[in-house]
Amino acid sequence: MSAMPSFAGPGLLTLLGAATIAPAAAHESFSAGQPGNPGQSAREIVVVMDEMDYSPPSIEVRRGEQIRFVIRNAGKLTHEFMLASTADNLRHAEAMKKMPGMVHHDPNGVTLQPGQSAELIWKFTRVGTFEYSCLIGNHRESGMTGTVTVKSGDETAGNRHGSSPSRPHHQP
Repeated sequence: MSAMPSFAGPGLLTLLGAATIAPAAAHESFSAGQPGNPGQSAREIVVVMDEMDYSPPSIEVRRGEQIRFVIRNAGKLTHEFMLASTADNLRHAEAMKKMPGMVHHDPNGVTLQPGQSAELIWKFTRVGTFEYSCLIGNHRESGMTGTVTVKSGDETAGNRHGSSPSRPHHQP
């Protein structure tokens, strides 16, 4: 039996039931923060992608918080989860229109076939509102977006989705 490849380090992205994907170059800059460290604790948030929506549609985190997104494609179409600012995702969507079929294995995003799941570990380093969206075809225009509100560490994240690292949050 052959061993599955494994890459450790910041920005670890694991396709559940498939090979581990190597992170992108460390010099990249991202609008919504930075790739997380899989060796550190993280709050788990399950995001389910279906036809033209995400559940939950909004998430609240604190600046400096590390999140382990467990992303599941429960739909019948290929979908993706791209975490960035709205402006960055709109620019990326325009680029994808010129290159249909682009597949993402980036620290801030992943493309999943129906039934696939993946984990994405992310550390939110900037206060603000960011989004996750599907940039395939007209999925974004059809409403396939969600928001992440990052509050300063001083603010109370009173309406957070997810849970503490000791009690993972699971969606049905």
